[in-house]
Amino acid sequence: MEHNYQLFFALLRTAMTDEPFEPVPSDQVWSDLFHIAGQQTVMGVCYTAFSRLSKEQLPPMQLMIRWMAEAEDIRLMNELQNQEAARLTQLFSEQGRKTAILKGQANAQFYPDKMSRQVGDIDIWVEGGSKSVIAMLQEMGLLKEQGKVLLDHKPIASYHHVNLPVTKDHIIVEVHFRPSSGNFNPFTNRRLQRWLEQEIGSSCQPVDEGFNVPSVRFALMMQLAHIQRHFLEEGLGMRHLCDYFLLLKNATEEDRQAVAPVIRSFGLRHTAEALMWVLGEVLHLEEEKMYCKKDPYRGEWMLREMMAGGNFGHSAQRLKTDSDIVYFLRKHKRLLQMVPFAPSEMLFLELNCLKDLLIRIPERIRYRKLSLR
Repeated sequence: MEHNYQLFFALLRTAMTDEPFEPVPSDQVWSDLFHIAGQQTVMGVCYTAFSRLSKEQLPPMQLMIRWMAEAEDIRLMNELQNQEAARLTQLFSEQGRKTAILKGQANAQFYPDKMSRQVGDIDIWVEGGSKSVIAMLQEMGLLKEQGKVLLDHKPIASYHHVNLPVTKDHIIVEVHFRPSSGNFNPFTNRRLQRWLEQEIGSSCQPVDEGFNVPSVRFALMMQLAHIQRHFLEEGLGMRHLCDYFLLLKNATEEDRQAVAPVIRSFGLRHTAEALMWVLGEVLHLEEEKMYCKKDPYRGEWMLREMMAGGNFGHSAQRLKTDSDIVYFLRKHKRLLQMVPFAPSEMLFLELNCLKDLLIRIPERIRYRKLSLR
């Protein structure tokens, strides 16, 4: 499997850069690469590499057709998400609000084929803060209960966003009143959120698809925090890595100089240094494009977790069990194992998990939702 991972990285580099793909994989290896690309949610991106391969290097016809169908589905979903992002931008603009599309469709703008990036949900930042944004959504009739309620039956808003009802095209929309979920550590998170709020408020630019995107400088910091949070809590995939690679490739020296001095005070240094190593190892990012040194120890740790768990850790075998108790114990065993990677973050993550468990006991009892998942 280690050999297949190296071939997968080579295929990804061919799709993302001008690096040629030299191996001639067997039919079985191509089947394995298809499986890995699916786990890592980069099926569409890898498919774009096929135009650079010789006839002898291509997958067998049956697999090629399956891969093409997946890529076409991804293209169609990108079209739908672009349309929905543009509609929401116009909708909130009519309310006098600044907006920006975060992550997904904003990141897609940098891809060699912007329709090849596999979509997730739509994250749209709306200015105004939590109370103002939630009140506006309620007045517009956009905020409805979706099964998960508090004891007083009010809709739940997370720390940084609320979900809109799922569209008829099965598009999930998160309206952000804060630009990021931030850190678990409240002290570093306060500094991070203040920096992000200042940056996003003055940096949004329109794109041809009809929505606004934030600056690369903002995206570098916001998505670094996003990567750290998901890596520590559940897992990462290659889609996150490809996104960040393209952000760094499109960043200016001024962007890197603005980000580099503050990553330590924002509690993101270890993750940034690990990420630089992974980007250099997997996608051969040039060192002059990096804004901090590389950490091989944490980098190897991060890459190992990424390949074992897949996108958001969904393929991790450790969490596959029918027992709530076993799931709970395995999850918290992993969290304890992650303590050396980012000690302060893991301390506050565990405290948050305990707080959530205790606070939601009355709600779980009342609505008979006793699951520990």
